[in-house]
Amino acid sequence: MSVSTAATDGSTRLEIRPRYEGSNICTWIGFKHVNYMVEEAVYDHLRQRGFPAGRLYERHGLGVDITDIDTKIRTAFHIDDVATAVVRPAPGKGDGQRFVVEMTVRRDGEPVKAVVSKVAVQLRLDPRGHEVEEPPAELAEFVVDRLGAGAGSGAEPVPVQPGTDPLEQLTAGRNAFGWAWRMPYFYCHFTERVQMSGYLRQMEEVVDLFLEDRGVSIKTLLDEQDWIPVVPHSRITVLDEARMEETLYTVFTVENIFKRFTYTARMDTYVLRDGMLVPTTTGRITHGWAVIENRRDWSLVDFDDRLINALSGKAGKAVGRGTA
Repeated sequence: MSVSTAATDGSTRLEIRPRYEGSNICTWIGFKHVNYMVEEAVYDHLRQRGFPAGRLYERHGLGVDITDIDTKIRTAFHIDDVATAVVRPAPGKGDGQRFVVEMTVRRDGEPVKAVVSKVAVQLRLDPRGHEVEEPPAELAEFVVDRLGAGAGSGAEPVPVQPGTDPLEQLTAGRNAFGWAWRMPYFYCHFTERVQMSGYLRQMEEVVDLFLEDRGVSIKTLLDEQDWIPVVPHSRITVLDEARMEETLYTVFTVENIFKRFTYTARMDTYVLRDGMLVPTTTGRITHGWAVIENRRDWSLVDFDDRLINALSGKAGKAVGRGTA
């Protein structure tokens, strides 16, 4: 379901339901699919403003790429909810066209703010050499030859030491977990580049692999304590491009545990080129845990010692590999 309208102040409004795929535990929607809804709201905004992604690519050779998505979830979505998403242009920082997306959902007949997200979009000029028209004048400043330019992260390529496994090098001496996986075509778009939704899938997957490695897998805590992980905040920023069938080295590092209530971790991804690990994204995710009270409700819980020890690096390994 999607019903969209535009306003005279430059904002657009979209009514949208979460996708059924995102209803993994009971009827709650996971953070990845909340971000998918944010993405769809941004694409719809461009469409309503006369710049649909299909036309921009087919006529102008421009791929619409979300290169930064910073999402705070205040209220959980359920599978049958109808979200109202309002997208407003925001001041830019030289790294793409920026938007703020706010989503509300009705609870007991009243609108409740569920999500606030800040998003950046770059228009990547397709390199494949087919004839194209000039970009629309209104969007020309957001056209780039390579994604991530101007991100200003300070991330630098890392030389791989001879005879060293890249993941062992990236995780040595840190409370971190590493995962190497070949990027499949279905994580990509515009023929060759990994897209933001692919990185969201990486973030979801590496958390799952990390928790299993530390002995506190999702299913273990579900079966033994009726606990589920919840995500109030996530962010991913594209620093450079990763291409189809390159191996992506993903490092998940626990940074902070806050009062037995939440933990924050950083995700960094790299591709190996000419002996250098080139950073392609950096991001952060905040997790808490909740106990399932019934088929619709849950409530947050304090971390127990087993979970604290696992998150603190007192269980499991430093380096791991998985498959999606």
